[in-house]
Amino acid sequence: MKIVENQAQLFINHNLQPGLTEFSENFSPDDLTAAQNEISLWPAYQFTPLIRLQGLAQAYSLSALLYKDESARFGLKSIKAIGGAYAVCRLLQKRVADATGKQISSEDLRQGTYRDITQKITVTAATEGNHGRSVAWGAAMFHCRCVIYVPKTCMPEREQAIASYGAVTIETRLGYDDTVRQCAQEARRNGWMIVSDTSWEGYSEIPSLIMQGYTVTTAETVRQLAPAEPPTHVFVQAGVGGVAAAIVAGLRQSWRHSHVRFIVVEPESAACLYASAISGQLTPTKDVPHTIMTGLVSSEASPLAWGVLKESVYGFLTIPDSLTQDCMKLLANPPYGDVPIIAGESGVAGLAALRFALQNGELRAQLGLNHSSRVLLFGTEGDTAPEYYCQLTGESADAVRARINQYHQR
Repeated sequence: MKIVENQAQLFINHNLQPGLTEFSENFSPDDLTAAQNEISLWPAYQFTPLIRLQGLAQAYSLSALLYKDESARFGLKSIKAIGGAYAVCRLLQKRVADATGKQISSEDLRQGTYRDITQKITVTAATEGNHGRSVAWGAAMFHCRCVIYVPKTCMPEREQAIASYGAVTIETRLGYDDTVRQCAQEARRNGWMIVSDTSWEGYSEIPSLIMQGYTVTTAETVRQLAPAEPPTHVFVQAGVGGVAAAIVAGLRQSWRHSHVRFIVVEPESAACLYASAISGQLTPTKDVPHTIMTGLVSSEASPLAWGVLKESVYGFLTIPDSLTQDCMKLLANPPYGDVPIIAGESGVAGLAALRFALQNGELRAQLGLNHSSRVLLFGTEGDTAPEYYCQLTGESADAVRARINQYHQR
């Protein structure tokens, strides 16, 4: 069922499947446990906060509103930190094992024990910012070379953040999807290891590792909630779909007997998953995507992610850019007594969609939102581009951090 409401578009998926058979090969309990065990050993690892926005929940007539805040993850300020770097770790472990016959730990890599091998290896990726930053951070932490391709739309401050980890950055004159293709072509020619968060025919192992890394946040969320209080709704934003698919897969593993409604949110100009849901098969967007939600810019969904989402997501919802800035400001200056939150332009997409749905009777009814609803949102990034954050909110993230500190000192 398709609903159009003041630019937002909702597709209700009536082909939901209750089981996990479609994607258990890439998201088995053992895979997810391995990722969680590994990443929990990394220096500075800690749970990111699961914030109960009780003031907003009451204002919106919801039973609960929960916000998983990834804005400080490993200092990279994004959920993407735990995907690309995890894949780099696993790839280097395999290369060293192939060369030495030894199974080594990530600590061996961090200590540079096998630097004579790893420094001859180059990893590469294409990115609008957050994924490439994770790959570059992982390459620096585990001692290999790194080349990151950035499209013409990538902000200079995000490219600089990538380069700060020692990566070589290559600016293309292309959009994101064509930059992914250029990266893959040049990697094959140079013998580099591609660490892409989108899949294609014959290339799914590494995107699977990346998505398994993302499930660390779902494992934390389940432990942070009481067993008897899974959400009724989960809103999660998507670009190529890797983060959304990982969150859906991870939570369904834990809450397989609960009737959670997952809603995937995309910018209206970059809604490749919505287009795919409408057509019933992978479908790119017709126009060149352009959105202020820069981390969600993609005209083509990842086939691997689509395989998870197509039978597991209740609704695919698109939103206009006009909703974004107000949500960033709302979280930075909460009017109902909640803790302030630093949320980037892509990190607020789920909240923007929820607010819009609550204000429109037909959307609210179709999604089954009411006073008994417990809604979970994923704040997938903080101020990953500080100057852009200031431009959109009218204040610096440091000013918001000062309010956060004052809140906790009360």
